[in-house]
Amino acid sequence: MNDYHTIEQIYSQPLEDLIQQALLAKKTFGKNDLQFCQLLNIKSGGCSEDCKYCAQSAHYRTSIEKSSLLDEETIFEAGKKAKENGATRFCLGAAWKGLSHEELKTKLICKIISKISSLGLELCLSLGFLTEKAALMLKESGLSVYNHNLNTGPNYYPKIATTHSFQERLQTIEIVQKVGLKLCSGGIIGMGESLKDRLEMLYYLKTLPEPPESVPINVYMPIKGTPLYAYQSNFSYIDLVRIIATARILFPTSWIRLAAGRKLLDESIQTLCYIAGVNSIFIGEKLLTQNNVQLETDLAWLKRLNLQKEGYTRLYS
Repeated sequence: MNDYHTIEQIYSQPLEDLIQQALLAKKTFGKNDLQFCQLLNIKSGGCSEDCKYCAQSAHYRTSIEKSSLLDEETIFEAGKKAKENGATRFCLGAAWKGLSHEELKTKLICKIISKISSLGLELCLSLGFLTEKAALMLKESGLSVYNHNLNTGPNYYPKIATTHSFQERLQTIEIVQKVGLKLCSGGIIGMGESLKDRLEMLYYLKTLPEPPESVPINVYMPIKGTPLYAYQSNFSYIDLVRIIATARILFPTSWIRLAAGRKLLDESIQTLCYIAGVNSIFIGEKLLTQNNVQLETDLAWLKRLNLQKEGYTRLYS
């Protein structure tokens, strides 16, 4: 399946056949429960990169609140609350280009990792580009997973960002896997990219030495002040379902996460995404900058589906 044309054939088959294959692949994962992740923005705004979908870029005027790095205790308390809400993974994101081993912020992040490790949550960081020495520091501090999305295919990437390249993203992914961290990497659907761009993103993930531990699929959310805000995407939600099902077939042992933009999807679409292969979602009132589905709404949905969260603990009576 490392061949692009094979991936294209998987995606393009009749929808019923595609979903049947995805259901079979999902059995390889071995669980029918749903992983709950919670995401916390630990440093908001002022990013040097010009990603055209992102409210946190210093290149654009948006309404988000900018903040410096949160202190350890604030992050720890947020982790405790995430665990109380049923999350088994705690994800931290920061708006900057990345980390090197020589920077003070890298040492501060390592202290945060060490403190949060006592909560018993799987910790994932999304902090931009990494040097190998910085990645080793994070791992030695107790980090489990690092997120670094490809976002789209290489041909479309220059239309999304110009301050860094697709190849630089691949280099950080290579470093993450080289030092032995688990990789979380996926993309964004609906930014004006073609089907080929989406499938090439999956192709590059498929050709990695090890499959990603998790593959987040994000739905583009228009944010006022960013260059893509006025763009009207022509993608359909069936396109989303097809991408999810294709990802599930390509990565049968990975978490497939329905990530940003879930608030734009009604319950029937989310249910179809679950059937097609999703087994992980973000909970919490907010993601990095945008509102998320309320926890009570998620719990009511799961009750109707008679689903359990990861760990087979009932979420409802």
